[in-house]
Amino acid sequence: MTPEALVDIFREALSVIVLIVSVIIVPGLLVGLVVAVFQAATSINEQTLSFLPRLLVTLFALMFMGHWMVQTLMDFFMLMIQQIPQIIG
Repeated sequence: MTPEALVDIFREALSVIVLIVSVIIVPGLLVGLVVAVFQAATSINEQTLSFLPRLLVTLFALMFMGHWMVQTLMDFFMLMIQQIPQIIG
């Protein structure tokens, strides 16, 4: 295995990880920002007010994007399996 092949595999794995994690995290961050602005504007300091909407949005993101995330992971896994002969030989 050459160092270039290892770097390519590592780069591809990191890009898949960042893509999948961002699909889960970004909607929660945006909702958290909206709730924080609402709390700052109304001077409401309730902790559950920021937690519950982020939790629900994260669950909905997992529910609606779960199929795509599993398909992306399966494609990456199949690519790794297909590259075994080129890496070893």
